This record gives sequence, C-alpha cells and structure tokens, in this order.
Amino acid sequence: MSDRVKGTCLTMGGAACWGVSGCMGQYLFTREGMDSTWLVPIRLFLAGLILCAFFFVKNRKMLFDPWNFKKNPRNVVDLLIYGLAGVSCCQFTYFLTIQLSSAGMGTILQDLSPVIILLVVCIQQRRGPRVFEIFSILLALVGVFLITTHGSLTDLAISPAALASGVVSACCVAIYTMWPKKLQEQYPTPMLQGWAFLMGGTMFSLIFRPWTMNYVPTPMGVFGIFTVVVLGNVLAFSLYMSGVPLIGPQKSSLYSFAEPVTAAIISTLVLGSPFTLWDALGFGCIFLMLVLLSLPAKTKA
Repeated sequence: MSDRVKGTCLTMGGAACWGVSGCMGQYLFTREGMDSTWLVPIRLFLAGLILCAFFFVKNRKMLFDPWNFKKNPRNVVDLLIYGLAGVSCCQFTYFLTIQLSSAGMGTILQDLSPVIILLVVCIQQRRGPRVFEIFSILLALVGVFLITTHGSLTDLAISPAALASGVVSACCVAIYTMWPKKLQEQYPTPMLQGWAFLMGGTMFSLIFRPWTMNYVPTPMGVFGIFTVVVLGNVLAFSLYMSGVPLIGPQKSSLYSFAEPVTAAIISTLVLGSPFTLWDALGFGCIFLMLVLLSLPAKTKA
C-alpha cells in the first residue's frame, strides 16, 4: 500500500471516528439526559489518563520532559496554550454545539477552521488573500449561512448560542493546529494530546464540578462514554495524526470532511435529525472550500 493511499485511509478513518463520536454525544444528550458540562470533563480526563499511562510505561522520562521549565520554559507555555486554549476548549465548545443543535451542525461549524487558519497566515505574511482564497472564504460563509438559516434572512435554523460555540470551536482548532509546531518536532503528538486532555479534564472538573450534579449514567450511558473516549479521543486522533505526515496537512484537511459527512448521515438516519436541501447545499459549499484550499499551488495559480 502506497503512502498516499495509507495516509488517505488513516486520515479519513480518524475523521470518521470523530463523526461517530459526535453522534454518540448527541445521543447521550438527547436520550440519556447527559449535559456537556458533565460529559466533557470526564471524557477529557479519561482519555488523557489512557494516553499518559501508555507513555508512562513506554518512556516516563520523555513523558515529563515537556514540563522541565529550567530546560525549556517556552515548552511549558506552549503546552499550556495548546492544551487549554486549543484542544480542551475545542472539545468543550464542540460538544456544547452538539448539545445546542446536532452532531452534523457541530462538525460542520468546526470545519470553518481552515478559513480561520488562512486568515491568520495572511496576517502573519502581511499580504492579502489570493483570488482562490477569497473564493474559499466566500464559499465557507455561504455554506454556514445556508446551514444555519436554511435560506431565510430573518430566522436562524440554530440558536445564536449554538452558532457562537461552533465558531469558537473552529477558532480553537486553529489554535491547536498552528501553535504546537516546535513541540511536535520534539515529542510524539499523541503524548502531547494526552497532557492536553488531562489538563482540560482537570480544569473543567474544577469549573463545572460534575460530581455535584448527581447524575448516574445507565449501562448504555457508560457504553456511550467509553465510545466517545476511545473512538473520539484516543483512536480518532491517533489515526488522523498518523496519516498527516504521509499526505500533508492540506490534503488531510480535505479528507477530514469525512467527519461532518459521517455525523450528518448518522444523526439523520439513526437519531432522526432533520436534513434539508439547504443543509445539502451548505455542505457542498464547504466541501468545495476544502477542495480549493487543498489544491496544489500550480493548479491555483
């Protein structure tokens, strides 16, 4: 199997796992009575515990090396920003969007992150966006407009709170995608992700105090928690990040569209979420945006 085919399978597999996890989150919110403020701290903490335990057994010296402030204080700062402002806040706002709307809506709003990354790159390089980049941004905005308003200028198909949390989720994706480059050159990404999950789980546990909510999950609820932890955190990220070096981040962002497609299909067919022509048109616009951002430079020129 060529690296291109292998990388494609890995990235699409990881993205599909995220989509399944999002749908399971929607099920837990709508059928099991869970709240995102209860689920997210537990999900993050358990996923972080699994990954950190694995690297503790594998190489405990490397596991704690990023926290060596005397050796490299910048690593500590980068890990905190990456873990808390990026990964952890992304996880919370993503599941909050699902709770306020649906799994398909949460994943498609999160897929605005390539546009945010593009804008940041333009600012860093002190240049204006190119023609194909402007067209990509317009496609993304039209796509989100169609999905969130269903073509109406007066009504939102989702609540303003869901729209806001979805956009914040996309911003957090941009943070954890662009910020940790130096860390990733020194340490395995799953290990960094483990610390990020563990920090986020601790932070949100202290903020929301899930142990005071008196919620006891059913056996199906326990299975759902297991699914979002293993599929949505441990397996999805490991698969996706294993494929990125083989095909590059641009193509990986295209294949990550498997996430909202998977989430939309499952939430519509299994969970009964409505899926209209406007949603399909919006998905198409955002898919074209991802295609444009992933084209080779010569083709764009």
